[in-house]
Amino acid sequence: MPESSSAKVRVSVVGASGYTGADAIRLLARHPHAEIVALTANTHAGKPAAQVWPHLAGLDLPGLVKNEEVDFSGVDAVFVGLPHGAAQDVISEIMQANAELRVIDISADFRLRDAATYEQWYGRSHDAPELLAEAVYGLSEHYREEIRGARLVACPGCYPTATLLALLPLVKRGLIVLDDLIIDAKSGVSGAGRGLKLNTLFCEAGEGLSPYAVGAHRHMPEIEQELARAAGRDAAEVRVNFTPHLVPMSRGELITAHVKLAPGAQAADLEQALREAYADESFIRFAPEGLLPATQHVRGSNDCILAVREDRIAGRAIVIAAIDNLVKGSSGQAVQNFNLMFGFEETTALRQLPLFP
Repeated sequence: MPESSSAKVRVSVVGASGYTGADAIRLLARHPHAEIVALTANTHAGKPAAQVWPHLAGLDLPGLVKNEEVDFSGVDAVFVGLPHGAAQDVISEIMQANAELRVIDISADFRLRDAATYEQWYGRSHDAPELLAEAVYGLSEHYREEIRGARLVACPGCYPTATLLALLPLVKRGLIVLDDLIIDAKSGVSGAGRGLKLNTLFCEAGEGLSPYAVGAHRHMPEIEQELARAAGRDAAEVRVNFTPHLVPMSRGELITAHVKLAPGAQAADLEQALREAYADESFIRFAPEGLLPATQHVRGSNDCILAVREDRIAGRAIVIAAIDNLVKGSSGQAVQNFNLMFGFEETTALRQLPLFP
């Protein structure tokens, strides 16, 4: 922590050349209690930030450097936007060397609580099991108290954020059948990261809609882990049907969950449970009557919009959630967790309204 309550928290963004890094910088630059003191991006080291991110050229930002060039003893909080695998190595090293440092990890490396599950889905061993056990899952609205005291927060993936915000209150209340969940998910191209990939090239992704990672997306075990925890069950006992799709837009994410109602439950009970669970939440709201959540209604914001509809199939309902995958699904939630960790008002630097059209 800073030496006095008036001092700013000294912040570094590791992996600042990716989309999540850029949005973290954008949000933190207007945070009244944060000072960005270091930005790292090994492949762009030596460049001014404005050269990598021209839209941030009006900010007084430090230049990009390699990770090893940063003196983390002079940093209070680190946002890590590195790819999985690389993140755990960097985080382990800097946390071992700096006991007071607090880390908000936006990668996937500390989201799964079981090292064997991580190895199964990410294809490499987890080399920091002691930190894996310490990490707090950073779904802000559901793990707020644990996040406040955490040294390491693992921010959820974008798909799990939307899915879990829509379903966790229903699972906790026993209103839906956990063994019959179908989740249809759609995300903008930025969810695939900034690296060159054939399927995200304009000619490949534009003017079309395509499923990917069918039955094998790495966010599946994360969703199952948290749903199982909410239900008091072992993660191995929970399986969801989850299919993601790539949409030719830069930002945005929408999930449609097809759920089986528990005996005696009605679709109206689901909406009531969600409204009660999120009654005091700043970033969770419900679609106006007669409308449904849409990605263009959350673009650039930290909001999540929810809706519930009765299915024409008896005993089933449809739950919909929309978020901006780079804000609430990534860097915005990271800043929300940063606020919790350092005792700031949770909405600080996150009050921007959605951009429309």
